[in-house]
Amino acid sequence: MKIVVLVKHVPDAQFDRHLTGEGHTMDRAESILSELDEYALETALQLAEARGGSKAGNQVIALSMGPSGAANAVKKSLQMGATEGVHLLDDALAGSDAAATSLALAAAVRHLSADGNVDLVLTGMASTDGETSLVPAQLAERLALPQVTFAASVDVQGNTLVASRDGDSSTDTVEASLPAVVSVTDQINEPRYPNFKGIIAAKRKTITTLTLSDIGVDPAQVGHAGSWTSVDSAASRPPRTAGTIITDEGDAGIKLVDFLAAQKLL
Repeated sequence: MKIVVLVKHVPDAQFDRHLTGEGHTMDRAESILSELDEYALETALQLAEARGGSKAGNQVIALSMGPSGAANAVKKSLQMGATEGVHLLDDALAGSDAAATSLALAAAVRHLSADGNVDLVLTGMASTDGETSLVPAQLAERLALPQVTFAASVDVQGNTLVASRDGDSSTDTVEASLPAVVSVTDQINEPRYPNFKGIIAAKRKTITTLTLSDIGVDPAQVGHAGSWTSVDSAASRPPRTAGTIITDEGDAGIKLVDFLAAQKLL
């Protein structure tokens, strides 16, 4: 199998997020591999290992689009076990929204299919910065492939993908023919940690850098120019105001009820 996993370099949730530049784009100075993408990578690794791993010709390719720092997301993916990495790097990509991002990633996947069809494209259920969940569906549409979103389990039986999707009161089992695009939830597995052996092995693995020219995309189709949406203005979140302190003088319960009633919470 040839599996492509989309991995994104996102701001670390431990730090406050900031917008920067004229286009009000996310400041990615303190960024890491998106936690939700680790579940997609683990799914790919398990599927490949169940079929004999890389020795049997199975490939897990970690694909990331972003500035130079995004290579770190690819490196961690290699440390976790991906067989190779691809970094789509081009200044014209800056400011791309979900539509422009899916266009560029679709072209990158087609490029990776040139030396053998991609059987499966896996993503997390959302990125932890934008949290739109739009790219997987848009990617499937652009590639004209079946899609399964929010999969809680994934199995491949011959040329058929079988996945389960958890609802509020039931679990659905769906099937799709391969190749397909699948986004997985954070309930599907427990991602492995890079161990010492994996970190050393990653140093010998290849990270291929691609530009828009390499994948046949016009710069005008991506970035701010090619995006369907834009941020016209942004303002800092106002500081939190001090809360209401109720001193118990025997009537704290009454004061609390009055406060909740005033806020229309009762």
